[in-house]
Amino acid sequence: MLVALMAKDRAGGLPIRQENRPAHLAYLESSGESVAQAGPLLDEEGGMIGSLIILDVPDMDSARAWAEADPYAKAGLFESVTLTHWKRVIG
Repeated sequence: MLVALMAKDRAGGLPIRQENRPAHLAYLESSGESVAQAGPLLDEEGGMIGSLIILDVPDMDSARAWAEADPYAKAGLFESVTLTHWKRVIG
């Protein structure tokens, strides 16, 4: 099951993002095939304002557990997180 995780950073969250980025990237790497694609959402100036992650997991409970264990989430970076079942059409 593919799940799109879209997370929006809270206002003033850039220091939290920068401080926790190494742990977040290590978490992505350690997730193996559970992470199909990942990258930051950017504002018009190119600054990071959130995350988009495509998870390949057995079910929505697995996606929720993955999202809750993300170091960014644990650090309180996100204002909101949305998990949506996603269907790949191209790519």
